[in-house]
Parts: sequence; structure tokens; C-alpha cells
Amino acid sequence: MNKLFLLILSLFVVLISTASPADSLQKANEAYAANEFEKAVSLYESILDSGYESSELYFNLGNAYYKSNQLPKAILNYERARLLNPKDEDIQFNLELANQFVVDKIEALPRPFLAKWGNSLVNTFTSNQWAFTSIASFVLMLTLALVYLLSRRIGFRKLAFALSIVFLLISIASFVFSYQQKNKIIQHNHAIIFNPTVTVKASPDDSGTDLFVIHEGLKVSIEQKLDNWVEIKIEDGNSGWIKNEVMEEI
Repeated sequence: MNKLFLLILSLFVVLISTASPADSLQKANEAYAANEFEKAVSLYESILDSGYESSELYFNLGNAYYKSNQLPKAILNYERARLLNPKDEDIQFNLELANQFVVDKIEALPRPFLAKWGNSLVNTFTSNQWAFTSIASFVLMLTLALVYLLSRRIGFRKLAFALSIVFLLISIASFVFSYQQKNKIIQHNHAIIFNPTVTVKASPDDSGTDLFVIHEGLKVSIEQKLDNWVEIKIEDGNSGWIKNEVMEEI
């Protein structure tokens, strides 16, 4: 009887904890719809603090920060949303809209066509979608391999063998793409500048030579870290050192 009670209690706790983010999300959305943007921000942040995250949550939080005139935090959360769902047009549109208010207008270095095409291909699906594609392709490959082994007709055997190779290659490629997408999320190779004005140094030292100035909202690449200093690079290829405290990793 005690074991049954504990089981029911455990299931109840699980149901409550599962329902909690949904309830909080609804309240946050209602606050946003009522133009209570600070309240919406607080509720969205509390959901993130509970361990739940999604592209929709980051997108909504970015919108709430944008409406609260907190540009760097809006851009940060739009970027986090894009990491989880790189093909979402609404996320891309709002991110571009917010970036129009960033002081720095950096002209990116041209990228080789194959690099741009490869990046676009990887961003076609999320990490989970690529992982599912990899598993499904692998299962199809095994099925076709079984057909190849059991079939007595030469035509079926040849077709099954050829298709099994194709699905094996698709499975491997999808696995690699899933791994690359996952790495983008966990490696934190980019950051958003949060201070209104930041002077980039030639060395990780307060007395280092001033190289150039960047402003809040700018996205930078993280090259390396040394104590509380970070070497960053911007899209035009210029690089230098800034303090870790003036930025937040995506």
C-alpha cells in the first residue's frame, strides 16, 4: 500500500512539474499581450531557470526584451532561438530588425561559395531533425541490406545493394550535420556585446594598445580566453581583446 501511495505521489509530482512550464508560458504570453513586458520577461526567465528551453521561448523572450528597449538582451535571445531553429523566418526577421539599431555596421568578409552552401545545408534542419534523419536512414539501410541477403532475384539484389549504400551515406552525413548543429549550441563560440561602448585592445591588458571601438548589440566570435579577457573577432576580420564582463555568450 505504501509503495502504491509513493508511486501515485511520484506521478503527481512529475505531472505538476511537467505542467508548470506550460502554465508559466501561458501567463508570460498573456502578460506580453497585455503590454506588461517587464512581467513577461520575468516569467520567461523563470521558465529558463527551471531548465526548460526552446526556440519559441527564446524568441518570445527576445520580443519582450525588444519591447522593453533592451536591445542587447533581445538580440542575444533571438540568436539563441536561431541556434535551436535556424530556418525559422520569424526569428530571422526579428533578429534582422533588431540588428538595424546596432551602431556598428560591419561589412562581412566574403565567404567561398562552397562554405556558404555547406552552412546553408547544415542549417536546413535542427540537430534533432538531422539525428532523426540519420536513424531513419540507417534503419532503411539495414532493411535494404536484409533484402539483398534474402532476395533470390538478381535485379532486386542489385537495387537493394545500391540503395543501401545511398541510405548509409545519407545516415552518415545526417549524423555529421546533427553533430555540427549540436556543437553550435554547446560550444558558445559567439557572444553579444552588452556595454554601450567597448574599446578593443591589442593585448589582454588594460594598458594594451587601443585598436577599435565596438558597441552594444554587436555579435562577435570568441577566439580564445585568458583569465577574465577574451579575444574576439568581428565579421570584417578585425580582432582584439576585451574583458569577459562586457559581453554575454550566446
